Parts: sequence; C-alpha cells; structure tokens
Amino acid sequence: MNDEPLFSAVLSPHRSLGRAGFVILMTLATVITAIHMVIFARVGAWPVFAFFGLDLALLFGAFVLSYRSGRMREFIRMSRTDLEVKKVSPSGRAVDHRFNPFWTRFSIDRHDEIGITQMHISSRGRETEVGSFLNPDDKESFASAFQRALATIKKR
Repeated sequence: MNDEPLFSAVLSPHRSLGRAGFVILMTLATVITAIHMVIFARVGAWPVFAFFGLDLALLFGAFVLSYRSGRMREFIRMSRTDLEVKKVSPSGRAVDHRFNPFWTRFSIDRHDEIGITQMHISSRGRETEVGSFLNPDDKESFASAFQRALATIKKR
C-alpha cells in the first residue's frame, strides 16, 4: 500500500512583531518609562516611581508569554490510510491523534460576522480541535484545503 502523504500542513500562531520590532518597542518603552520615573522621583512621588517600574516589567512579561505561546505547532499529515494530528505545546510536549481518513468527519462552527470559530476532526467517538489559534483568513484557507484533501481520499 502506498502511504505517501496526500495532504500535509504545519499550523502555527502568527506573531506580527518580530525580534527586531520587540527590541525597538521595549527600548522605546524603557526610555519613555525611565524619563517619567526620573520626573516623578524628583517631585517626590516615590510610589508612582515604583508603579512605572512594575508597569514596564508587566509589559515585558506579557511579551515573553506571547512569544512563548507562539512556539505552539500543529502538524497535520493525511495519507490514504492514516490521518495524524500532532499537537506540540509551547513547552515542547507533543500529543498525537490518529484517525482513519475514511471514517473521519471534519466539522466547522461558523459565526455570521466572524467566520470560522472552531474546526474539529472526529472519528468513532474521538475528537480533536485544530487551528484554534489561527486568524479567520488562515482558518478559511486551511478548512478549504483540508476538506478538498479529505474528499479526494474518500473518493478513491
């Protein structure tokens, strides 16, 4: 039997701010915050001084968490005999879901204004959500390509 992949996709969250942009943004935020900290320290408003530092630390922490979640991946590979969905968490932990493509159902939940809100692959009582982190256009693109590939395999 030929088990060559007929469909393969790697899904990953989009991050619009690259490493250089992050460095520039954090440099500007640090300079502006430092200027304000000096101003408030000179007038004797020490609590405000401390809150500016906390604010900057929280901003940096939010970006760190965002970039960490950006390491998430979903690998989807479909052949005539096997459909594999491998989900890799930001920590690197991988979970595999395997389905028989002939028994697989791909369901999509839509909202009138937003578009696709959820995509699920299910078969024989097992189910997994795919592409939850994708933007609406990428969800539409993936759903269309995956549905075509699944239909092609089921026709053969």
